[in-house]
Amino acid sequence: MLPVFVGLCLTALTAALLLTSFHRTLGVAGLVLGVVGLAAAGTALRILRRPLVRRRGGHYTPAEIAVLSDRALKLAASRMLQRDGWQVTDVSLRDRPRLYARDDRDRQLEVELRPVAPTDEEESAELPTLRWTAAHAGDDRVIRIVIDPGTISRADAVRVSQQGGVHLLDGSRLRRWASGVALDQLGLYDDTAR
Repeated sequence: MLPVFVGLCLTALTAALLLTSFHRTLGVAGLVLGVVGLAAAGTALRILRRPLVRRRGGHYTPAEIAVLSDRALKLAASRMLQRDGWQVTDVSLRDRPRLYARDDRDRQLEVELRPVAPTDEEESAELPTLRWTAAHAGDDRVIRIVIDPGTISRADAVRVSQQGGVHLLDGSRLRRWASGVALDQLGLYDDTAR
């Protein structure tokens, strides 16, 4: 909190010194020019920061979601869960990003993210098949979700449906969730059964 306060004080002091300097050099016209310049700079800064503030709030455009790396997608999923009222913890495994979340209704959620794009060594190989290795084994209350930013093949959908209790979130649902639709409204799981 202190660095923000110091930054604001230095910004205000700098603006006051610039206005004083313009006023001494150019008179009233300098003062008017300085005020207009500071207003323009403030407006430009606000416009440039808007996407950053929106993303920190858990809202992404489809174009932004399409270019995210594995690490950035995990951060985006974490922010979107927080936006929806979940407390998020990173429980990533060595080979795959994973999040654990809990909300105020004591629901538990495990989210596993499928790799966004293959690395150079994996370009010729297929994406790994969807499999679930529960971080909290034996706990049936946990809602398990696998996020695949692309499309999910029919074989993977069948394989996951046989595992029971695992829900798939494909690219189209991910884009809807990123645009502001709550996770509970995506139709992934029946909330009344929990």
